[in-house]
Amino acid sequence: QVQLVESGGGLVRTGGSLRLSCVASGRTYSRYARGWFRQAPGKEREFVAAINWSGSSTYYTDSVKGRFTISRDNAKNTAYLQMNSLTPEDTAVYYCAAAKAPSTVVVSYDYWGQGTQVTVSS
Repeated sequence: QVQLVESGGGLVRTGGSLRLSCVASGRTYSRYARGWFRQAPGKEREFVAAINWSGSSTYYTDSVKGRFTISRDNAKNTAYLQMNSLTPEDTAVYYCAAAKAPSTVVVSYDYWGQGTQVTVSS
């Protein structure tokens, strides 16, 4: 019903910044919460950030607080993840997702994008 496509990944040096985008298409529900997860090789997919349908509430994992900002533009059906002060520990495939309510767990999300690679060199 909903397709999500991420973009904006790439290679950046330690201390650099990237902004990821995720555009929704198909049957789009603007009241869906949006989330970002990441997965490094050999590790489980982990929660990064989430935002409610209106953008009034945001949630972050402790390791990215103060460095990452999640936002959304419902008129463009797009969610964003601004990533600053990047470190090699942030290297992973980043996935956007949509859920009926904000959540930190993978199983709560109904729709997923294909992922975009973020690599931070030391």
